[in-house]
Amino acid sequence: MALDHPVQNSEVYLLGSCHAPHVPPPSPPSPATPCEELSSGLDGLMSITLPESDISCPTFRQRLSNAVHVLGTEATALSCLTRLYETDPVARSGFNSAVSAITRFKGDKGKLVICGVGKSGHIAKKLVATMNSLKIHATYLHPTEALHGDLGKVGKYDTILLITFSGKTPELLSLLPHFDTSLPLIVLTSHTHPSTCEIAKHRPDTILLPAPIHKSETDSFGFNAPTTSTTMALALGDALAVVISNELHINVQAVFSQNHPGGAIGQAIPKKLSDLVIPLTDIWDVGNSGGVVTGAHVLMSAYKSKTHWVRAGMDVVIPPRRIKRLGTGDMDEPAMCIPGLMVPCQEWIEIPGQTELAQAKEFFKARRREGDSGFSDDAILVAMVEGERVGVMEVGELMG
Repeated sequence: MALDHPVQNSEVYLLGSCHAPHVPPPSPPSPATPCEELSSGLDGLMSITLPESDISCPTFRQRLSNAVHVLGTEATALSCLTRLYETDPVARSGFNSAVSAITRFKGDKGKLVICGVGKSGHIAKKLVATMNSLKIHATYLHPTEALHGDLGKVGKYDTILLITFSGKTPELLSLLPHFDTSLPLIVLTSHTHPSTCEIAKHRPDTILLPAPIHKSETDSFGFNAPTTSTTMALALGDALAVVISNELHINVQAVFSQNHPGGAIGQAIPKKLSDLVIPLTDIWDVGNSGGVVTGAHVLMSAYKSKTHWVRAGMDVVIPPRRIKRLGTGDMDEPAMCIPGLMVPCQEWIEIPGQTELAQAKEFFKARRREGDSGFSDDAILVAMVEGERVGVMEVGELMG
């Protein structure tokens, strides 16, 4: 059967106060080191034996006791929050609806507008930074500035996220009437039901993201400064960012690599094709399933696969972009009869695995400028190491 694909090529492209003796703490692990190195660093810290004079010092004991109390309190609160999203229908439905609202345009248009005051405003800004690094378009809107002109930031395809522990922050309530009611409104708050949240009472269609704490900060620490509550908001915001990025992007690491080239993190990010491609052995294989593989089989296999790719043996791949284009009429059709779905190895563009990502991008840009249609986003590149295919990647994921 003749397959409909853009390029026929198998060439390899070569691209050019206690006065005890002071004990210095061990050097902390670099934030860019792999998890296993970090773990070994922490193991070393756990084995440290402090001088007896330090341990017996009342100030020392009090400081560490207070610190452990704070860490334990916030850890317990996170465990309770985890349990809430494992079991509570309101929380689970709210999270699902929030993700659906933010991803409704598949990242092609619209953005997430995040709003908060005080400490919640700082959480909002951090969440915006995380979202943008994962190519989830987001911006921060200051409630007061919004009422003095910054409402112009909000577009007709946007989603609004308000962060307010109390659920009744005056500045947010003042801003609420000025949002277009057609825009989805999400509230990240301590309330676990819309009926107790003042903002939700004003907007019955509000999507609730509960982030309660098991014990008030006054009861925990003797004062009500935002501590445990901001930790909950931050953690839930991170969960939202991770889930959304996995839905919008086939290869989140590739996206993050492009958006965070600087600092220690940037230095640790994969720089070569062989570091970024998806190993063929990690791709779900439908070649041994027996019988005819239909479009429905491919779709279900992609859903089960962590990579979202499917292959038929080691010589044919079905990439995510093409799987997403499957229609209802393709479900009962044999996969090999669906035009443009399966990509045999003869059509893969072979690139040396040691090629730098920036160099590979320039290569593809140059070929596109020459009008070569075989180097489109749908094309498949394969990283070659010592004559072996080590993994594949859609050109569109490389080019971003």
